[in-house]
Amino acid sequence: MTTREVQRTVRGEATSDGAGVRLVRVIGGGALPDLDPFLLFDEFGSEAASDYIAGFPNHPHRGFETVTYMLAGRMRHRDNQGNSGLLTAGSVQWMTAGRGIVHSEMPEQERGLMRGFQLWVNLPAKDKMCAPRYQDIDPARVPEVVIPGATVRMLAGGFGEVEGPVNAVATEPLYLDVAIEPGARFEAAVPAGHQAFAYVYEGGALIGTRRVPVARGELAVLSGGARFEATAVEASRLVLVAGRPLREPVVRYGPFVMNTRDEIVRAIEDFNAGRF
Repeated sequence: MTTREVQRTVRGEATSDGAGVRLVRVIGGGALPDLDPFLLFDEFGSEAASDYIAGFPNHPHRGFETVTYMLAGRMRHRDNQGNSGLLTAGSVQWMTAGRGIVHSEMPEQERGLMRGFQLWVNLPAKDKMCAPRYQDIDPARVPEVVIPGATVRMLAGGFGEVEGPVNAVATEPLYLDVAIEPGARFEAAVPAGHQAFAYVYEGGALIGTRRVPVARGELAVLSGGARFEATAVEASRLVLVAGRPLREPVVRYGPFVMNTRDEIVRAIEDFNAGRF
């Protein structure tokens, strides 16, 4: 079974989004514009309310999926399809924008730590105009497996014989949140044809058989293979994410991601005309 090795490491860029929420953009910036099928990966985290209190007011999306995973804090989701959900520590929101959705994500706290990740996952051309879909998954529905040296939370895909709660996603994703004890080695199966990355958000790890060091705040772009391996140099946490690459043209304009420029123009026209 071929082990995935580190092809390159990327450190994110400080930026802001929404109404001024401060975050670190790891995929979607200058260093790593995309990683098919992943369009964006942000880490947000601060105990200063001024960094997050303005939140993400109403804004549109078309042509892809947004995934929000909360580590700490409270964020309220509302959209124009009638969905509402409260994101709390350990919860996941997987939203398929499809042909168009307008939503907001606003903090339900005025102090304390707000921390988490947002991932954008592309949709294949055949699904870009599908009906919007919202999966709101509370922490109790995210399975957690304790193995020697590590604890694994499964947001999507499987680990061993346990499957995560996200379903019916076109790119057949794997999304694991892994806590590894100091000096322990963690292994996981990854679909061989998927694009994959690992992002270390606490501690540090040695990844692959070459034991490439990946520090806190670094994303490792992984080679092909059916097996992921990491050894923690200290108490560490990382997310392991994989998805089936689409290998289709990507034309993006702000919150719209389609396959052609004409489709982008149509998305803008439809939004302005209130057809979302």
